[in-house]
Amino acid sequence: MTSVSLYLFLLAAVGFERLAELVLSQRHLRWAEARGGVESGRGHYPAMVVLHVALLAGCVAEVVWLDRPFVAGVGLPMLALVLASQSLRWWCIATLGQQWNTRVVVVPGLPLVVSGPYRLLRHPNYVAVVAEGVALPLVHGAWVTATAFTVLNAVVLTVRIRTEDRALRAVAA
Repeated sequence: MTSVSLYLFLLAAVGFERLAELVLSQRHLRWAEARGGVESGRGHYPAMVVLHVALLAGCVAEVVWLDRPFVAGVGLPMLALVLASQSLRWWCIATLGQQWNTRVVVVPGLPLVVSGPYRLLRHPNYVAVVAEGVALPLVHGAWVTATAFTVLNAVVLTVRIRTEDRALRAVAA
């Protein structure tokens, strides 16, 4: 197998992982709504989805069309970072349980989660998103995609984190 084939396999695996997240998120959304969950930030959600799909598409396009080489000295550490970011993401999901969602949904009356990675960071899942957004493209030299995603993701995450913080404060008040 060529390095490009292996990279495309990695991207497909990440894509399937994202689909699994969406299925789980929908299940959790139904659970939250049944308990009076309130969604915030619907306006930025489509942009976030498009950005994450564009990350995967950009990785494919840049590596295939621009014939980016695999450089082991960069690619292997970036692969390790991708795997670490996935581990952190699933630690966040496991810690939040049914409260985890790809949307901003807060169930009134539930306490703020402060265990697992949330005892260390306020928004650990976004650390995983940022790390993966840099590392996944750089596994195979897609530096334009890494740069573009990082810049655009900073904008989206600024809106997202403010929305999340506002929603959590509103329920706590």
